[in-house]
Amino acid sequence: MTNVDVHQHLWSPSLVAALRYRRDPPHLDGWTLFLDGEPPYEVPPADHDVSRRTQLAAADGLGQALVSLSAPIGVEWLPAAEARPLLDAYHEGAAELPEPFGAWAAACVRDIDADTTAKDLDRGFAGLQLPANALADATGYARCAPLLDLLEARDLPLFVHPGPAAGEPQGPGWWPAMVPYVQQMHAAWFAFRAFGRPRHPHLRVCFALLAGLAPLHGERFAARGGGGAEADPDVFVETSSYGPRAVEAIVRALGVDAVVQGSDRPYAEPPRHPGFGLGGATAYALRIANPQRLLTGQV
Repeated sequence: MTNVDVHQHLWSPSLVAALRYRRDPPHLDGWTLFLDGEPPYEVPPADHDVSRRTQLAAADGLGQALVSLSAPIGVEWLPAAEARPLLDAYHEGAAELPEPFGAWAAACVRDIDADTTAKDLDRGFAGLQLPANALADATGYARCAPLLDLLEARDLPLFVHPGPAAGEPQGPGWWPAMVPYVQQMHAAWFAFRAFGRPRHPHLRVCFALLAGLAPLHGERFAARGGGGAEADPDVFVETSSYGPRAVEAIVRALGVDAVVQGSDRPYAEPPRHPGFGLGGATAYALRIANPQRLLTGQV
């Protein structure tokens, strides 16, 4: 077994070229990224240098680092005719990344095409990432059901990641990460319990950024008639952008078996102490045992 980071982003040259080809958001002008709902973002080219990132993964002691399409860019929400060239570029580049990189597949959620997603998964991707704002309610789960059925049939996991920030840019640069992203993850966590799990009883799922800390609302959930706080052994959260206090609270709410290591590199750094101060057994669970259960269903 090997150390795993389930959440990184690394744009291949093919994806960069496809984003530069576009003239409407999402698109790159040089290394300036333009998105709906966010201010222009200057992308550091070194963040997506494959050789440099490979060295960083080795320095982090990783045996596997799973990259995903940056869902806040909004590719998955484009009409299929616009999304497909970008998705193809992403899958092509991600499939060619050197070790220790693996990747999550991505899919258009505006025009669902499970057959095309099946062909993408055939290339050896670890599972499928979907944007949280595509899975925020019953309608979203009904629309995405063919994709989730596909994952269940193949015994592959789902990774839920924040999607695009809605509306016009507002507030300082950190606003999207702290408000709409967190709100999306909170909604997706409870929507999965209400609508996702009943429809997909065998699906393994991982929520980014500790599900926006939604699991800490378990007491209120119970008080409002949501039921008990029994753990779902096939539901995981990853740790990106959080530190010891938040992780310890989530471990108390869900148990250590539900937490996996994720860094969100290059947008955040991995923790210096991967056990989050909770002991060596926790470090082993977060980086080795739990990711194996998420990805394979076994330890």
